[in-house]
Amino acid sequence: MDEQVFGRMLEAASRARLNAHAPYSGFCVGASVLGGSGAVYAGCNVENASYPVSLCAERGALAAAVAAGEKTIQAVLIMGPGRCPPCGMCRQALAEFGPGMEVVMVSPDGTTETRYLSDLLPDAFHPGFLGK
Repeated sequence: MDEQVFGRMLEAASRARLNAHAPYSGFCVGASVLGGSGAVYAGCNVENASYPVSLCAERGALAAAVAAGEKTIQAVLIMGPGRCPPCGMCRQALAEFGPGMEVVMVSPDGTTETRYLSDLLPDAFHPGFLGK
């Protein structure tokens, strides 16, 4: 990922993180995804008193991208209060739109780690299992 794209994604995730609704955990996360078109979409975690109803930042960013018409995702950038890899549910949701995408985890101190989704979720469930 080039520096300009990284900068746009980092800015979007940082801004979104400021809007996180995390009154129960205090664990504020911002994420951004890079759509196939090159556009960047952001999301933040939204907690709920009924914990299973909560939404992770990654799935929020993914929903924004899909709502804008994106069909593929090239990368996701996640910024939390520390190293913040995507949870299993987010890994599976992202795999639907680009199993080979880059996953960039950024800590507030600037520490960055990049992995590939296929390494974080080997043998992901995919439409082929549905006979499609």
